[in-house]
Amino acid sequence: QMYLEESGGGSVQPGGSLRLSCVTSFMMSPFHRMEWHRQAPGIPRQIVASIRRDGNSHYFLDDVKGRFTISRDDSKNALYLQMNDLKPEDTAKYYCHTNAYPDIWGQGTQVTVSS
Repeated sequence: QMYLEESGGGSVQPGGSLRLSCVTSFMMSPFHRMEWHRQAPGIPRQIVASIRRDGNSHYFLDDVKGRFTISRDDSKNALYLQMNDLKPEDTAKYYCHTNAYPDIWGQGTQVTVSS
């Protein structure tokens, strides 16, 4: 069974940090573009960051540039999102995703930033 499983969310104060993890049930290929998305209530799901290892290409949503870092460990079939200097507007449920299996989504992990 194919799946993605996210973890690492939680509640933090503004300025805090969290590291999200995602493990896949399938073998990650360097050609797979791995992505983090987020969805807040009443707002369409948006892509936050993506990474492809073959060309080392990265993408970041403007709002998170300089604060978030995306990385992957294909030997562990794992994807990470390091989030620093978190802001209340980062509050959302975060999902990992891949263009290789576009119909597969995990349950997500909730990130809440508030004082």
